[in-house]
Amino acid sequence: MKTFYDIAKATGFSPTTVSKVFNNYADVSVKTRNKILEAAREMDYMPNAHARTLTTKRSWTIGILFVEPTGFGLKHPFFGGVIEGFKKAAVTKGYDLMFISKDIGGKPNSYLQHCKMRAVEGVVVIQSDGEDPDFAELLDSSIPCVLLDAESPKSGTVCSDNEEGSLQAVRYLYGLGHRKIAHIAGEIGTFAGKPRKAGYERAMAELGLSQKPDYVVHASSDYSVDSGYKAMSKLLQATDRPTAVVAAGDNLAIGAMVAIRERGLRVPYDISLIGFDDIETARYVTPALTTVHQDMFLLGERAANMLIASIETGEELQVVKEPVELMIRDSCRKLEL
Repeated sequence: MKTFYDIAKATGFSPTTVSKVFNNYADVSVKTRNKILEAAREMDYMPNAHARTLTTKRSWTIGILFVEPTGFGLKHPFFGGVIEGFKKAAVTKGYDLMFISKDIGGKPNSYLQHCKMRAVEGVVVIQSDGEDPDFAELLDSSIPCVLLDAESPKSGTVCSDNEEGSLQAVRYLYGLGHRKIAHIAGEIGTFAGKPRKAGYERAMAELGLSQKPDYVVHASSDYSVDSGYKAMSKLLQATDRPTAVVAAGDNLAIGAMVAIRERGLRVPYDISLIGFDDIETARYVTPALTTVHQDMFLLGERAANMLIASIETGEELQVVKEPVELMIRDSCRKLEL
């Protein structure tokens, strides 16, 4: 089994310098760090986590808090993409990840107790219950936390520019000649749903378009295909049927497609449709879905880098809002005015 002394001999650097690289000390140049890491890969060197913990007096562990009451959980592409981005960035910097819960060995505990028992150095919150006192206790503690698609003055936040995404969608439809534009919104109060609806309302006002009460239907908090189907079914009952719909999620839009087809209508010939998220399925449905792209992998990566900077340097946690982009495909058509 190779040791860091073997790495030192192979690269010509001192054992102290090699040790600093594997313990993430900042006072090593990028060139030196890369040379040592490359040698380690070639020699199949595996650092001893227990030894590193004893040396640095740190656990090198980050907690993931994910509480998803609807049961849809990691099956939604957003959560999977975010966690993958977070994992890659954190593991690259030498951290282990651990899901935290209130149940350890069958005994009830709080999130904070779990973090203390496992010496967790920071927590990324991908989904949680904002009304849970145990969650509030964690945010009030000295453990740095970064929230994804949620906000608190006691933590950092990483999210997409949700309002801008809906603005882009409505403006695009307006440019195609649409004036009767409806919105399938997320559940009232959800972090993403609220600004996406606000963006729709703002764009409609800026463009001087009528905001009819029956043109906005709220789906459930799971943003599922089924809830999109039900919301679109309700929209189709409007006395003056909309010519275009902006959905607050791609699964909602896909459910809307099904409802539209079942009524003998076609996308985009009868109704144009735009989603939000740009999940992988969006480009493979027929017609391919025009949607607002948010970089889920980048969101996770940004959250990891922010949290690790806070852990290692005490850097103040920020609110980071990532840009979005409208991906134009086949689900919208131009109207003749």
